[in-house]
Amino acid sequence: MELRHLRYFATVADTKHFGRAAERLHMAQPALSQSIRQLEAELGAALFTRTTRQVALTPAGEFLLGEAQRVLDTVEDSVRGVRRISDGRLGQVRMGFTGTATLSHLPAMARRLQHALPDVALRIHSDLLTAEQCDRLRAGSLDLGVLRPPLRGDDLELLVLEVEPLILAVSADHRLAAEPVVAMADLRAESFVCYSGRDSVVNAAIVRSCRAAGFGPQIAHEAVGTGVLLALVAGGLGVAVLPASARALPLAGVVFRELADAESVELALAWRRDIDSPVVRSVLGALAPTLTRAGDPRSGIPTHPDEPAEAGR
Repeated sequence: MELRHLRYFATVADTKHFGRAAERLHMAQPALSQSIRQLEAELGAALFTRTTRQVALTPAGEFLLGEAQRVLDTVEDSVRGVRRISDGRLGQVRMGFTGTATLSHLPAMARRLQHALPDVALRIHSDLLTAEQCDRLRAGSLDLGVLRPPLRGDDLELLVLEVEPLILAVSADHRLAAEPVVAMADLRAESFVCYSGRDSVVNAAIVRSCRAAGFGPQIAHEAVGTGVLLALVAGGLGVAVLPASARALPLAGVVFRELADAESVELALAWRRDIDSPVVRSVLGALAPTLTRAGDPRSGIPTHPDEPAEAGR
């Protein structure tokens, strides 16, 4: 039994007329009649009762019609799914976010994708340092990363989303809490709470900012994430210098203050230069209108498999 035979049979059953069924199938009526007879011979059962005025299903034909419709519906669903996957409209994308980027950028990105690509599932991996995201992008266990440059190597494309100033977080009863703007030199005698991890881009910017002010930071505690870091600050265990997007995570007992002379850190979207996934390209294309307004308009975002990306930064 061939799939086309089931389609022929279902069309005759629907129209109850061999002539109209042949027109719908764009084939000659004799060829259609022969195909139905071959199907009946293969099954060893009559599927239709035929008169000069009427074509009707036999009990065996009624049973086969239900089964044929299920088979044909499954095939059509499969074809649609394959096409949607090929077009990048169905699938899964794994995105990594570093630190406070989960708070500052994930909500807008998720809403944009839900609207543009409702059948694409996002798998979010948060609180990943830049170095780990780069490793995962290269290994293929992440598709996109929201991270902080600089990056090592030239096999990743990069779009800068935002340049964030570093700000100060202190406990509400700290001596600097009353100051609207603080200089890095004012932190010379303070104990610092920093992110854990040798490869933290934020930590490196903090160290450079402190050294430019003439001192090295005294690191008293390390935290794996911004929530824990701010909790340590609220407990009076040190001050923290962190990206301005940390304001999106308010915590009782913590106040944020501007830093007059601290460095800034970049936030960027990264993906593999040799990307060949239709769904990842579709996600990049869906995000492009928002991202190019926030960052570099020469993003090089590939929006179609046949459109190569420009050289990354």
